[in-house]
Amino acid sequence: MFENEKINMVIARQKNIALIAHDSKKHDMIEWCKKNKTILEGHFLCGTGTTARMVAEETGLPVRGYNSGPLGGDQQIGARIVDGKIDLVIFFSDPLAAQPHDPDVKALLRIAQVYDIPIANNRATADFIITSSYMSAEYVHDIINFRKNIEDRANTL
Repeated sequence: MFENEKINMVIARQKNIALIAHDSKKHDMIEWCKKNKTILEGHFLCGTGTTARMVAEETGLPVRGYNSGPLGGDQQIGARIVDGKIDLVIFFSDPLAAQPHDPDVKALLRIAQVYDIPIANNRATADFIITSSYMSAEYVHDIINFRKNIEDRANTL
């Protein structure tokens, strides 16, 4: 890529972490949060509706709640990723159950990938991420310079 086609993004030492869990995985999420409460206390937490409420009630962790996934919560979190306000997504999904809001889930996963946001979709990956040395450090990574990309596209149309 040419100069200016990438920009540096910084994930601060204190992370903004989104917690999402399909219904059959909510108790797994609660248990995972309890196990990692000491680490999670040092970060800002948010989540989709019921997951956020259940994690907050069961763990005592402050979790900002958005709408439930099927009512737009996944898209709200995706928008926060675009705005640079979510650094990490822990999403315990159920691969064996059909989800009525599957297009929203796919859109969230896609936007996390576009913005190079770490995303765990199972407990093992979440364990690897939460124990990474990056959890307590600043992390700098390159993403596409979207403003330049849009400008270049507009000039070619």
